[in-house]
Amino acid sequence: MAAIDGRDGRVTAPGSVEQPGSTDSHIHNEDVASAFDEMADLLDIQGENPFRIRAYRRAAQIVRGLPQELARMHGTEEFDALPGIGADLARKIAELLRTGRLRALDKLRLRVPQGVRQLLKLPSLGPVRVRALFTALKIRGPDDLRRALSEGRVEKLRGFGPTIRAQLTQALAETPQSPRIPWSVAKQYAEPLKRFLESIPGVSRVEIAGSYRRGRDTVGDLDVLVCAARGTPLIAALTRYPELRELTAGGETKVSGKLRNGLQVDIRVVSSESFGSALHYFTGSRDHNIHVRRRAQDRGYKLSEYGLFRGRRRIAGATEEDLFEALGLPWIAPELREDRGEIEAAAGRRLPRLIELKDLRGDLHVHTKASDGVDPLKKMVSAAQARGLSYIAITDHSKHVGVTHGLDAERLARQADEIDALNATLKGFTVLKGAEVDILDDGKLALADAVLRRLDVVVIAVHSQFGLSQARQTERILRALDRPNVSILAHPFGRLLGERAPYELDFERVLKGIRERGCCLEINAQPLRLDLDDVHAKAARDQGVLIAISSDAHSADQLAFLENGVRQARRAWLTRDDVLNTRPLEALRAALRRER
Repeated sequence: MAAIDGRDGRVTAPGSVEQPGSTDSHIHNEDVASAFDEMADLLDIQGENPFRIRAYRRAAQIVRGLPQELARMHGTEEFDALPGIGADLARKIAELLRTGRLRALDKLRLRVPQGVRQLLKLPSLGPVRVRALFTALKIRGPDDLRRALSEGRVEKLRGFGPTIRAQLTQALAETPQSPRIPWSVAKQYAEPLKRFLESIPGVSRVEIAGSYRRGRDTVGDLDVLVCAARGTPLIAALTRYPELRELTAGGETKVSGKLRNGLQVDIRVVSSESFGSALHYFTGSRDHNIHVRRRAQDRGYKLSEYGLFRGRRRIAGATEEDLFEALGLPWIAPELREDRGEIEAAAGRRLPRLIELKDLRGDLHVHTKASDGVDPLKKMVSAAQARGLSYIAITDHSKHVGVTHGLDAERLARQADEIDALNATLKGFTVLKGAEVDILDDGKLALADAVLRRLDVVVIAVHSQFGLSQARQTERILRALDRPNVSILAHPFGRLLGERAPYELDFERVLKGIRERGCCLEINAQPLRLDLDDVHAKAARDQGVLIAISSDAHSADQLAFLENGVRQARRAWLTRDDVLNTRPLEALRAALRRER
């Protein structure tokens, strides 16, 4: 992730070295969000005003939720009207975009030792625990923490139980690995790189392969294929690319380096005759490639990134389609290439027609300004209409989530009346009445059945007590599913990519309970959630459980997150028939109705 260099406040990758006098005008949304997150962390460590801390965290969330780059919006009316971003934060964003530095953050970092900041990277150590270590035990870095753990001093602190101490001990003993980053973050750096390479004279084609092309929820590096004329000055051009931190290797056919955010990039120059084979090979996955290569060998061929050969004669390789056809297979979508039965399905002509974004008719998990969203009801409806949807469900939070200004029974009733009045004015579009209702610790719901009975869609979710045992968490969710009005279990594992691991859950029991009760599961398309993951979503599909692909939008722009959910659904082999919100309105209503 991007960080701020403590020497001058410039946005850089961790450990990078800035050249004197250089500036970075290529600031992405993730750079801005990371800077605000870091400011919130440092303020929290210092025990500063909690309202100010929440403002920075909220701003980071809003920036991450923008589907367009701030750098392109800067200087426009749209930038000045960013929802939830006040004048002070807007000035800080403008400073970052203009200069690549943030003086306010530089000042904060000078007040917190670098070693203390490094503690934030360890599992289970948020700002509150880091502050406790710093103030109570005078721990100023990982080495101090390692000694304190071995001497038994940490166990005296509140909030540092045996599990957390064990996690910290293990993390401190391990060699740090390059982190994988969410696909949506990788996109902010991958697509500009692709456009830059395409602009180089002599380059005729550029494709990003690897886990990025397969649509995995996280990306470890970027594999880029380039088709270029002989003599194209690729290396010379890359040295001028402002987002490249360093070149680590360079040759006629391969160039490697690191971007400013630390992401490894491997660029391979490929001939047009081999481009399809190379694209297949570097897209992967490894297990998929091994299986395909074995199929080629069984037919007397040799398969490599250079093509499909019989002896010395190239049989195929210019395109992926030709390569698959020569092996007796239809083209296999990259999202399926994980060796989970896709080759057998292709051989038997049983590949599914994977869902596409255009198949979605509605969105069943949307928030407004009434709870923790930033836009009012009418703006959310207009945005959905502009995207060609036929319906959305307004599912503002129940009151139990204290920080979200959730709705109690009275406010929810007023919102339902407002929705009824709005529907009376709409043509060809319907707003469904709904709520996202908290599952309480004992499995009860935060709103009574009598209140929920009036709603079209009831989304239930866990927002607290993530650390329960598998048995307790599973029973908690199953008890909630027993309520008579429940429609969808949202973000079933509660994960946040890179921030919070999935909670313990007996998914087989939950899936069985969902199927028996006639409920649905959700693929939450928020870029840091993507929950369900592809494996569990495919398991649900195989059991005949319907999936709702939902944006969980908290602003009008975030309705664009549906694309993330579709990508995840494709990795899970989902077709339009497997997805609840591909149905026309009346068919949707019928699917939501169930006998108790």
